[in-house]
Amino acid sequence: MTNFRTKKAREKLLHSFGKLKSESFDMEQIESYFRKKDHSGAFQVLSDKTCNDLDFQELYLFVDRTNSKIGQQFLYNRLRTIPSHSNEITGFETLIEKFANEPDFRVNIQSELARLNDREAFYITSLFQEEHLKPPKWFFIVRLLAFTSLLSLVMMIFNPSLIFIFLGVFVINMGVHYWNKKNLFEYLASLPQLLKLSKVAKELFKNDALKEINPNLQQSTDILDQVRNRMSFFNLEVKLQSDMQVFFWGVLEIFKIAFLIEPLLLFGVLKRLENKRKEIETIFEFVGHIDTLISIASFRHGLEKYCIPEISKKQKHLIAEEAYHPLIPECVKNSITVDGKSILLTGSNMSGKTSFIRTIGINAITAMTLNTCFADRFSLPRLKVFSAIRISDDLMNDKSYYFEEVLTIKEMVDNSFSSISNLFLLDEIFKGTNTVERISAGKAVLSALTKENNLVFVSTHDIELADLLKDEYELYHFSEKVDHKTVAFDYTLKDGKLKNRNAIRILQINDYPESIIAEAIALAKQLDKTAMNLQSEHVAEPAGIR
Repeated sequence: MTNFRTKKAREKLLHSFGKLKSESFDMEQIESYFRKKDHSGAFQVLSDKTCNDLDFQELYLFVDRTNSKIGQQFLYNRLRTIPSHSNEITGFETLIEKFANEPDFRVNIQSELARLNDREAFYITSLFQEEHLKPPKWFFIVRLLAFTSLLSLVMMIFNPSLIFIFLGVFVINMGVHYWNKKNLFEYLASLPQLLKLSKVAKELFKNDALKEINPNLQQSTDILDQVRNRMSFFNLEVKLQSDMQVFFWGVLEIFKIAFLIEPLLLFGVLKRLENKRKEIETIFEFVGHIDTLISIASFRHGLEKYCIPEISKKQKHLIAEEAYHPLIPECVKNSITVDGKSILLTGSNMSGKTSFIRTIGINAITAMTLNTCFADRFSLPRLKVFSAIRISDDLMNDKSYYFEEVLTIKEMVDNSFSSISNLFLLDEIFKGTNTVERISAGKAVLSALTKENNLVFVSTHDIELADLLKDEYELYHFSEKVDHKTVAFDYTLKDGKLKNRNAIRILQINDYPESIIAEAIALAKQLDKTAMNLQSEHVAEPAGIR
């Protein structure tokens, strides 16, 4: 039966390679390692705002093909943290290829990792990221009670009346024992899983191909072995409860109460683990790194096309050939070359502007975190990613849409003056205010953002803004075809600014009253004259940020 189950498990692993997971995701626990990790050495940590703009959670769910809860947590942190050195991922391409091309080797590793797929494995991070329980000041009494109980039991051989002392102490110990149960409960998940993690890591480390991830791992596992026997007690506790071995559990419980085994062992183990946080995290990262590399191999295998990115030293330079958004089914692929100038996109709603901006952002992130891009070719410099795409009112903090947008873009302006290259992604800049001020402020800000070594991808409905920025930005557009009764989008990037206006025409084909259409056309002509005057004023006295 065991061999049959093992064979079925291996077949399942082979079949699932390259496919999306069908299981549910506990995002709160998956994110917990990232939220508490020290990222002081990272090149950039993606903000919650940028993650929301780029549909990061959906991207993570698409990429995640890990086999363990450890792998899920490590992958999430990897995807949100742009490392200081690109070789943190690029240095393991040979191993990723080995996972992709050698199914037996991969499945053997996956089978080991799957041992850490119980939900309780999420809590291992608490052992090196959170404060451990400290014994109360009166804890010396626990040791005294345990010693008294043992001494009275031994001396009972010579003086049977000491049984009354033993029973009296037992009653007191019972209160201490059950007081400690709530403390024990906090660690009944993490401590047994830590033992399992250590065992899995040792097994994986036997493979020479995996040793390159951390050649010094054995130092950490040897140090952790110093408390292995003490931790094994908590593994026994879980096993006995889960197997419902009531009789043995009852005998063990009496023994634990009599000598206060649980509080003494628990606080003893926690004290020793306090000085072993670094070793626990090292083992955690070793296992998580392996699972992440398998996940990269798996999701690449399931893609129609992908490429290894080129991280260029040339600033303000980006090449995307046949790039696509991985979360859009049958996504239209587009190509663009950026060299010196930033990019301004025009086009109507739903034509593809925002999706294209997200495509660039997602590919930039996965290039620097997973060494993978959704394109035939993707080349970019090492840069930080900021966005202002999905903005809404912050009613809890009494912030209007416009004020929230101003704060978001102000962060970009502040970062634009640094020596580090940035990628700024904006959708409809300052759309929370009136036309004249939107165009004026938008022009000034966009001129400032594209200076230094920064790249900007921005979309706008304002054709006037495109005219004002044509010397600093390359102009592209998305358009739709409107016939007698339909509107068709081809989602294809085209050179130049949008020349055709179809908004009023779309009202017309949807049978709006002729009086409305006529008035709209007349007003549009009048506003065009106003926009031309604004452009003339700008030429006479250019705006800017000082």
